[in-house]
Amino acid sequence: MKRISKKSLILLIAAALALLFISGVLPGCSGQADAANNGTAQTDSSEGGFKDTELVIQGSDTLLEVSQNWAEAFMDVNPGINISITGGGSGTGIAALINKTTDLANASRSIKDKEIEAAKSQGLDVQEYTVAWDGISVIINKNNPVTELSMEQISKIFTGEITNWNEAGGNDGEIVVASRDSSSGTYGYFKERVIQMDGEIEENDYTQMALFLASNSAIREEVTGNENAIGYIGLGYLDDSVKAVHVIGEEVTEGVAPSIENVQDGSYPISRPLYIYASDSDLTDLEQAFLDFVLGEEGQAIALKIGFVPLS
Repeated sequence: MKRISKKSLILLIAAALALLFISGVLPGCSGQADAANNGTAQTDSSEGGFKDTELVIQGSDTLLEVSQNWAEAFMDVNPGINISITGGGSGTGIAALINKTTDLANASRSIKDKEIEAAKSQGLDVQEYTVAWDGISVIINKNNPVTELSMEQISKIFTGEITNWNEAGGNDGEIVVASRDSSSGTYGYFKERVIQMDGEIEENDYTQMALFLASNSAIREEVTGNENAIGYIGLGYLDDSVKAVHVIGEEVTEGVAPSIENVQDGSYPISRPLYIYASDSDLTDLEQAFLDFVLGEEGQAIALKIGFVPLS
């Protein structure tokens, strides 16, 4: 029998080791190879173990600021995650959800029946999450002497039946009505709750003379710069650049200021829930974690800080 030389033995051992390495048999190689082959994302501790690292949220301008704050706080404790927040209105966000161009939709109104049907036609089972409460502040210029208005007076102003401030306890001056545009959930809510007196006068609509503006900030700016203007904005956008009217509800005789406390106890008459919609009950781990954060103690504290009313 021919003896194998030492040199040949070394070459044979090297060849065997190379074959084992290529086939992925060596410990520590098989897991990475399998992940690369099947497309499974590998996450490290900086990404919180989430399969996805991108979350897109679109919709209500009312929820824009608080959502940006939620996202920043969430990303602070979950490095490597990127959350994109854009506005455009509740209808825009829900349409994007149905068209599968956003992961979550912010809305300041409930989803409509026709939107639910459109979602079902796309194979979606839309889920609704109430994330906070909001009071709608009716605002006027700081130089306007009016301090309170009844729901009926506000309705008549926004329909154009009352056109001069001297008809509502103010100085002589033609009223300029500022409203959100029709893509906004606030537009629809204010129309039904105030203009149509909780839906009792369905024929009522916004005056054709109204300025239809794209955001809460745009309405606030219009009212700040125009002594005869009146508009409405979410409670979270109220600041000292404008005056909030005290609103007299249908069954009371004194005006109530828009405030967190008055929304919580039900005394302020123009308030509503705010929502986030998901396309399905089977949430991704990132979507579920973000919603848990929003609904949790820290998320609700952020909502309160921004000026919204927490769920509890």
